[in-house]
Amino acid sequence: MNRPAHAGTVTRQAALALQRVTSGPLGPHQSAVVRIGFAAAWLLFLLRELPNRRELYGPGGPWSWDLAQQLIAGNSAFTTLMWSDSAVWFEIVYAVAVVSSALLMLGWRTRAMSVLFMVGVLSLQNRSIFMGDGGDNVIHLMAIYLVLTRCGRVWSLDARREARAARLVASGGTAPVDRAGPVLWVVLGVGLLGTLLDTTGGEWWMTALLWTLWLSQGLWWAANRYAPRSEPRALLEVVANLAHNAALFVIMAEVCLIYATAGWYKIQGSRWQDGTALYYPLHLDYFAPWPALADILASSGLIVMVLTYGTVMVQVAFPFTLFNRRVKNVLLVAMMLEHAGIAVLLGLPFFSLAMIAADAVFLPTSFMVRLGHAATRLRRRFTGGPVLKDADGATVPDQREPEDAGSEAKAPPAPPGVDADRSLVR
Repeated sequence: MNRPAHAGTVTRQAALALQRVTSGPLGPHQSAVVRIGFAAAWLLFLLRELPNRRELYGPGGPWSWDLAQQLIAGNSAFTTLMWSDSAVWFEIVYAVAVVSSALLMLGWRTRAMSVLFMVGVLSLQNRSIFMGDGGDNVIHLMAIYLVLTRCGRVWSLDARREARAARLVASGGTAPVDRAGPVLWVVLGVGLLGTLLDTTGGEWWMTALLWTLWLSQGLWWAANRYAPRSEPRALLEVVANLAHNAALFVIMAEVCLIYATAGWYKIQGSRWQDGTALYYPLHLDYFAPWPALADILASSGLIVMVLTYGTVMVQVAFPFTLFNRRVKNVLLVAMMLEHAGIAVLLGLPFFSLAMIAADAVFLPTSFMVRLGHAATRLRRRFTGGPVLKDADGATVPDQREPEDAGSEAKAPPAPPGVDADRSLVR
């Protein structure tokens, strides 16, 4: 008698889980923070290395174009810098990488900018694989995953534009026509023609992915434009949600894998057991932007022991703490503080920023919503916007407009048969 009831419960739970992963993108705030963090890390790195760009990745570097071509012919890596050895072409690719990183961080046309961001990261890093550190490897992977996420749902210019269009439609107006999207779509299509001229033996799956993304955006625009309430439009929405949720799960698994492997490898070696793995880097000139501070830490055996064993324990334990929210949050703060310390003590700010951005995928949604509200109130104070207070004198959100596209405030529903979201490249 209990077996059919138990089977029915399992079926209902499976149906609810399937509905949850198909009805909408999970973790919109987490994916937005990952987008902002990695775009900012790569942008700041490119800006810092702007004077040295040709020596690192361009024609003026010791790793010449001919050497890079020989290596890529063997590993089949994707890079647009192998399409030409011209200095002008290199400057164009570098400029596109900078601009796409800035626009992705701001959330303007996030779908298109995420693709350009990925192309820029892969082009530069695969051109000179001997440049960079562990943070570059993380950015390399996350740039690919971000393409599949809907990381512009909150805290982006796209979300603000869509909210304004929805309010305009709800007030009886007409949704504005998206002109920038089709133009950008055509420009990117012309740029994709370069993949057909690539004879360096680049990865074929990357070319196929780029063309698939370009064609899918055209299909998305056509469905929004001519059949916004049809079944094909709903099917595209489900596919987009599934891709986002799967990519978000892969990002979380990647972070857990990074910490688990790092922690278990540390346990196997003697350097992290006797403290020398931390002691020696503090005395290297290359990793000592603050020599006096490094000397103070290295002179205390207790501090070295606590930092050494604490790092190992946190990295090994973190994947197992995902089943306990409170413990997970405590270790999450500890890891972020650890990376902040690495940025200051060892002079690796971009590696630390990349890892903190990866850790942010596990931040609780309630905290991120409160953070978004606080940022909105701060912005309104400095820009002269209205700041409302309740009966107790506490600041409350202004209800006359959504919370800056980042607080999950719901825009008024559009009338039947009208879809406010007509963006081509989102």
